Amino acid sequence: MNGPLQRKKSQDILLIDGQCLLCNRITRFVAKRDKAKVFHFASLQSRAGQQLLIEGHLPIDDLNTFVMVKDGQYFTKSEAALRVFRKLDGFWPVLYMFIFVPLAWRNAVYDRIARNRFKWFGKADACLLPTADVRGRFLENGIEPAESGGMSDEK
Repeated sequence: MNGPLQRKKSQDILLIDGQCLLCNRITRFVAKRDKAKVFHFASLQSRAGQQLLIEGHLPIDDLNTFVMVKDGQYFTKSEAALRVFRKLDGFWPVLYMFIFVPLAWRNAVYDRIARNRFKWFGKADACLLPTADVRGRFLENGIEPAESGGMSDEK
């Protein structure tokens, strides 16, 4: 990997498993409810995702996690998910109240879903391509987001 990623410090970046169909749905869900386009995305398997994991001192081979990077801070699993809900449009920020549930309990639920996500939701053979409406919010090659603007079921 070549040095730190070139990105704006204020970007909120979500790292997702590019082969997970649940993660694909989560990406589309977030993009649709993020009218301010606060969130940018990267696949855990991508060069950008791998570099971010290295910078955050997180394992590069753990694809069972959801990571949110905000101002150089790294949040994983249920904490990342709740922080995302807090920034979405609509009533979703109300779910942030679950931050008061003990972390061990929240992550136990998260880990069960992560362990079973392929069985319950499926897995793509390769990383899924972003749909045109979200493509511009994906980090590519460790730099700024690509040109246009979700994930599609295309391979």
